[in-house]
Amino acid sequence: MGAADRKAAVAEYKKRKAVAGIYAVRCAATGQVWVGRAPDIETIQTRLWFGLRTDGNQHPAMQKAWNAHGADSFSFEELELVDADDAYARDSALKDRMEHWRATLKADGIV
Repeated sequence: MGAADRKAAVAEYKKRKAVAGIYAVRCAATGQVWVGRAPDIETIQTRLWFGLRTDGNQHPAMQKAWNAHGADSFSFEELELVDADDAYARDSALKDRMEHWRATLKADGIV
């Protein structure tokens, strides 16, 4: 990939619209489930997995399960997409829907 192609790819990435949503992280070995919200659902798994791999995740129970059972025991699932153009409405909807999914799945929250 040449410099011009790379520059065009970066420009396209920056123009994309982020899609907010609710997600779940599951540990098959323990049965634990964590539910979180993200303003950009497409990038959150990469961030979470990086933190877990580098022992830098801010959720002690999730980090402990990762360390004990490894990456193969973990899965990521998009639960719901939230469509709101206004930042306040989006944040409010994400908060409400996250609480719904936490209760439904009897899961811990990821903040």
